Amino acid sequence: MSALGSGAPLAGPRRGGATAVGHLVLVRTAASGGATRAEVASDLAPFFTHKLSPADWRRLAEKEIGQLIANGLLAETKNRLAPTEIGTLAAARYLGQKSLQPAPWSELRDVMLVAKGLGLEKETAARLKPLARVEGLRTIIVQKAFGLSVKKNPPPTKLRAQLAVVALERAFGNRIKAGFGKGSALSAKAGRLLAGQLSQSPRAFTTDAKLISELAAEYAGAKESTLEGLRTGVLRGLGARALEAGSAEIPTPDAERASMPVRVTEPAPALAEVANDVAPAAVAPKVVPSSRPDLTEFARAVKKAAAARAEGWPGSRKAFISHVWDAIRASQPSWQVSEIEFKCMLAEAHRLGALVLANADLKDKKSIPDLESSAVPYKNTVWHFVRVEE
Repeated sequence: MSALGSGAPLAGPRRGGATAVGHLVLVRTAASGGATRAEVASDLAPFFTHKLSPADWRRLAEKEIGQLIANGLLAETKNRLAPTEIGTLAAARYLGQKSLQPAPWSELRDVMLVAKGLGLEKETAARLKPLARVEGLRTIIVQKAFGLSVKKNPPPTKLRAQLAVVALERAFGNRIKAGFGKGSALSAKAGRLLAGQLSQSPRAFTTDAKLISELAAEYAGAKESTLEGLRTGVLRGLGARALEAGSAEIPTPDAERASMPVRVTEPAPALAEVANDVAPAAVAPKVVPSSRPDLTEFARAVKKAAAARAEGWPGSRKAFISHVWDAIRASQPSWQVSEIEFKCMLAEAHRLGALVLANADLKDKKSIPDLESSAVPYKNTVWHFVRVEE
């Protein structure tokens, strides 16, 4: 794609191309032995029948097959379909490959198309190996969902720590870069509670594996976090985006090289989205309410609430964290923070010097309930109070 001066974006003409749905047909027919029309409709049905009736999908499949044949991308011999040389090249490019060697349909579907659905089509074969295992697929889905690096396949403990950092930053409205690093400052339980706030139904998870499993299922749009369930969810997302792209054709490499550019009305980003299908809609992270406080606003509100509830003598006054939380929950409903988010935000604000926390050196039996509900474990310390500076 190119542009002349400051005019509208330019692109090659649409002839000789395939739609996003057509590219999926090309990939299916590029599998070893090709495919019949019935096999194309049957094998690609799980990508689309959550959006289309079976009859509508079959009609669409026939239409796409006819268009691919007319454009010279697909050939039919003795009732079997196979892509032409140009069609094979188009299928390879769709999958992020320079060339495409015949492979079983199960391999193209479960690895190459799942990678495409996750926006990993340009990754190396070694990086795609985890997609064949349920733990690896769960990890990659969660990494993509929350913008984490997919260059490595971290163990559940490290991924949980990374998710806790994401949750903390989100609690601050993504207006602070959390400093937990590898998450060592939080206990495993606290980190898991915090990371659990990223779920569509925030709750406590008993293990890191269950946390990751549930998040993967939610953001893949899968009913179950099994290998088959997650694959189906990702592939449905890929099919849904192909349908959203409509009848717009993606030019083949030959069509792009052979044609003079012509002016088109659609903006370049829209064409790029159709061509690349970066990340499934089902894996998109939740939007954080804009009313979440930044560090300064949070610290100011906490200090005000603490000053009104502080106990002790002048120069050493402090308020139970649980009492401060009760006040913040009542006075700042628009923040929409949970108790675990609030406590971890306190720890981060203390680390950054925005406020000061203190622990209980002497424990009065009468205050045990307040101490237990105020506890904030952080590194080798447990904080119980917000200190009031006077």
